[in-house]
Amino acid sequence: MRITLIALTFASSSIFALMGMVLAKDGAKDTLPPGSVSSAEGLQAWKRIEAVVTHPRCANCHVDAKAIPIWTPAGESKPRVHGMNIHGGESRIGAETIPCSTCHVTSTTPNDPAPAPLHAGIDWQLAPVEFIWFGKSGAEICAQLKDPERNGGRDAAGLLEHLRHDASLSGFIPRAWAPGAGRTTPPGTFEDHVKDMALWGAAGQPCPD
Repeated sequence: MRITLIALTFASSSIFALMGMVLAKDGAKDTLPPGSVSSAEGLQAWKRIEAVVTHPRCANCHVDAKAIPIWTPAGESKPRVHGMNIHGGESRIGAETIPCSTCHVTSTTPNDPAPAPLHAGIDWQLAPVEFIWFGKSGAEICAQLKDPERNGGRDAAGLLEHLRHDASLSGFIPRAWAPGAGRTTPPGTFEDHVKDMALWGAAGQPCPD
């Protein structure tokens, strides 16, 4: 039985790794030739991207070094500090106090209707501190997203690969559009967001003044 479980675990890990590689290649397919999109079109794409990344479903876990998560409870429209005095800590996963996974379990199953805690296929965590979005302007987020020193070392193509890789794990990004009944979602769809990121990248990643 133990050998069977080990074999199943290895097989599952291999399948997920293969899915990640396949979808990373899909990210490369999403990439458009540099310069094939005008700066004006790129800025239009950025406006749509901005509407997504500043939406509470995306921005609430992109907080500063204080690591205090933000939430927008079902039925409310304004973000506020996470209830129950939750703190992400330096680990960004709550390891120092109450782990985020205490409520936000790791699961690829669909999210349940509010107020059940959200979950994803990867461990629940705050975004790296360099990726601060909450409270930032669209222009500030744009500058951060295009800066390899603050975006995980990614160029425009790398950002697309990041989107596809996260989706391959049933991660946080695509689940912004599938948070469970009773919760708001960013505008458009995940695929719309990928297309806009490709347009923005091909235009040279222009940012608003």
